[in-house]
Amino acid sequence: MRRLTLSPLPTETPRRSPAVWPAAVVGSIALSLVGEHAAHATAPLAPSSLVPPTGALAPRAVVTPALAAAPAALTYVVQPGDTVWGIARAHGLDTASVRAANGIGADNVIRPGQVLALTAAPAASAPAPESAPAGTTAEVRPGDTVSAIAARNGVSVDAVLSANGLTRASIIYPGQVLQIPAAGAAPASVAPVTAPGLDAEQSENARLIIRIGRELGVSDRGIVIALGTAMQESWLRNLDWGDRDSLGLFQQRPSQGWGTAEQIRDRDRSTRVFYGGSADPNGATTRGLLDIPGWEQLPYADAAQAVQISAYPDRYAQWEQPATTWLAVLG
Repeated sequence: MRRLTLSPLPTETPRRSPAVWPAAVVGSIALSLVGEHAAHATAPLAPSSLVPPTGALAPRAVVTPALAAAPAALTYVVQPGDTVWGIARAHGLDTASVRAANGIGADNVIRPGQVLALTAAPAASAPAPESAPAGTTAEVRPGDTVSAIAARNGVSVDAVLSANGLTRASIIYPGQVLQIPAAGAAPASVAPVTAPGLDAEQSENARLIIRIGRELGVSDRGIVIALGTAMQESWLRNLDWGDRDSLGLFQQRPSQGWGTAEQIRDRDRSTRVFYGGSADPNGATTRGLLDIPGWEQLPYADAAQAVQISAYPDRYAQWEQPATTWLAVLG
């Protein structure tokens, strides 16, 4: 008989080792459970609580970016009497954003029944030029003028006009947002504004006549008379010649006490002498427009003639309407 060799019985039952599930399987089970009981499932475990997979079987991490919720699109139907400014204010938006969101330019109008999108305008992708001086903006208020806005912000009128591509003939409206350049910043180089029928030199001389008239407190009518007089006398040019010894913008004569030839050719001084009054550089030697009693009630040509004593007094009248336009454009 072959002897059977029996292995000794174990004196102790070995402990059963726990089943080790590959991480990929664990993940599958977790997903299955979540899918089956989705309505009552608790929040899934954070990825860091799972056994990280190792080796060749380790799956690559997949990162899914969160999608930003798109803002709800709001629209508004324009009603009779509406303005972009009023609509923007009523919905907590600024006027520039509403205009940009709807492609409405500064010169465009809105009409009843038009549907406007009430969303903030997207930020411009292109950065501002590095050379542009730092500044701010100002929203036009009812009754505002460019000069008032410039004064509030401590900058010149020309700087505000240049920064916004405006001229002195431009119209601003409530709600319009103007760029305000930094104080002391030089205005962008732009072609000088000219008035209808005038070239750059004539327009510059007209601007000087208007500016001095404003400084002296002369009325618009008085400025219009000065503009038309200078146009009749010199074509609004600072001439170094004229009839007999007449010179300058107003063809004033040294022989008649209006000043020396050099003084008369000084545009600023000759303009002040034409206006006259208490600030007249000539004092009482000559008589300017403000020195003529009742000049504002005189017909246009008669007021000019009272200062100039011309041989052709009726010729001043032809410039009344053009001079009114020049003042509106340049002043």
